[in-house]
Amino acid sequence: MPSKDRLETIKRHLSANNSDNRNVAATESVIPKHRQELLKWNGWGYKDSQFQFDSKTGLFTFTGNRYLIGNKVLPNFKNWVESTFAISVDSKKYPPQPEIKSEDFPKPIINESFFEEIKQLGIDHSLDPQDRLFRAHGHTMREIFILRHGIFERIPDIVLWPRCHDDVLSIVQAATECNVVIIPFGGGTSVSCGVECPSEEKRMIVSLDTSQMNRILWVNRENNTVLVEAGIIGQDLERELLKYDLCTGHEPDSYEFSSLGGWVSTRASGMKKNIYGNIEDMVVHVKMVTPQGEIQKNCQVPRISSGPDIHQFILGSEGTLGVVTEVVIRVRPLPPFIKYGSVAFPSFEPGVDCLKEVMRQQLKPASIRLMDNKQFQFGHALKPESESMISSLVDHFKKIYVTQIKGFDVHKMCVMTLLLEGNKEDVEVLERRIYDIASRFGGLPAGEENGKRGYTLTFVIAYIRDIGLEHGVVSESFETAVPWDRVTDLCRNVKDRIHRECQKHGIKSPPFASCRVTQSYDVGACVYFYFAFSYQGIADPVHTYESIESAARDEIIACGGSISHHHGVGKLRKKWMQQTVSDIGVQMLKAVKDSVDPMNIFANRNLLP
Repeated sequence: MPSKDRLETIKRHLSANNSDNRNVAATESVIPKHRQELLKWNGWGYKDSQFQFDSKTGLFTFTGNRYLIGNKVLPNFKNWVESTFAISVDSKKYPPQPEIKSEDFPKPIINESFFEEIKQLGIDHSLDPQDRLFRAHGHTMREIFILRHGIFERIPDIVLWPRCHDDVLSIVQAATECNVVIIPFGGGTSVSCGVECPSEEKRMIVSLDTSQMNRILWVNRENNTVLVEAGIIGQDLERELLKYDLCTGHEPDSYEFSSLGGWVSTRASGMKKNIYGNIEDMVVHVKMVTPQGEIQKNCQVPRISSGPDIHQFILGSEGTLGVVTEVVIRVRPLPPFIKYGSVAFPSFEPGVDCLKEVMRQQLKPASIRLMDNKQFQFGHALKPESESMISSLVDHFKKIYVTQIKGFDVHKMCVMTLLLEGNKEDVEVLERRIYDIASRFGGLPAGEENGKRGYTLTFVIAYIRDIGLEHGVVSESFETAVPWDRVTDLCRNVKDRIHRECQKHGIKSPPFASCRVTQSYDVGACVYFYFAFSYQGIADPVHTYESIESAARDEIIACGGSISHHHGVGKLRKKWMQQTVSDIGVQMLKAVKDSVDPMNIFANRNLLP
């Protein structure tokens, strides 16, 4: 995510065009058609951004200047990695394979009738193996591991780039007539195996890449709405809205790479949902193309009582019913004032109680998140080298105050990070109220800078997995929603279950198992788990990891948690769908699928067991 300073710089260089509320000329996406030119083909994020170990200095740095820790030395990171996983980082033990040769790719299955129709329609397309491979996967640990050490059994046979809603209509109609499979592809950030091709599929598979459908079609200031093509990437959308002093406020961890259509299809949530809502709160109208034609409501109103809401069939449908092409979403004026903050607690439980009380009093910080002790120490390990002697001294005295004077145990303490947005006066009042509540639960203010670092580091964490895999460490995150009265029990039980399962699978060193509370509601919270272990001596690390995560999900559900909060179901979690929505619920989903897509054109096999 761009920092506030970067957003202001962008804003100064963009000329606001307020003369016509219905006419917007959007720029091309920063994500090109051939995305592997900019992004890693076998890892997370930009090619110029990665953790890098310098054997000469014995220190880690993070390359590039896209993030706050970019081009800075991380003096504590090496020691944290080696002590946490009982490994040495002095040499790469598991380097990734070089780029796969064209002759090693699965040969494409071509439906000649469909292919001729696509050429006649003038749809941009590619049979290039690298284009096909890039869209064959999301970002689960298993998918990335395969990319680095093997090859997928099945990848898309062709990539298509429609440029508008009508292109999608033509493609879906042709696919239906020719019995060709379509798998929609947005930003490719799925962590549920959502875009992975079923290996047993014998029909031609089309990856329908929406990235070139990236325009804002109109802005209506009077209604606070915009019509946007579904392929636009989150950071592009915010950059374009800056021209109008507007924003969506939707910032999932994948904000830099995920698409609007993907948010709708997976029922996404952002870090600032307290103010701006989850995606279902922002959507006013959706247009989707199915094998039976397009589906949409006949009016764009804030609420309608017209039987069951058809949007609820689209939201969370995960590419099983059709392609989302255009979305009307609510927008807000840019907040005039932004402030970060943080609070240290002696342990996790009083931090959870503080979050619960903040929600009970209906206070609305843009973001309020609580890290457990493992997360706190991890965040400290990523702290860059102090830029000045003064800041180093300040950090030293803060530590003395918290640990020696206030008696916090550094191995138990936790940190809550805050992001506050709005009018300056309102933000200051809200800040005082939250800090007053925190003090009642033993919390101590921990500084604005720590809050800013904690928020922005979210966008860097995903890069760690790549460097971990080179040293024999697998890592992943998974999330759930849980009622308030089960939060602390669930967090403890799931971490205990992970430790027991690792011992059961012969993992020699203790795993890294941590959690944070990332989103809060009146009745409960979203809990995010981070889990990693050294797989040295493990014959099949992928199967081992998946077995442990599956056991952790069983524990989550046993403790009253949900199948997912915002990652979706995909293929990874669909075995719990019947348990989640009941037999009748699954029958209802199947009935909709059979009605809308009787030939199973959208055959990614997500959701339904």
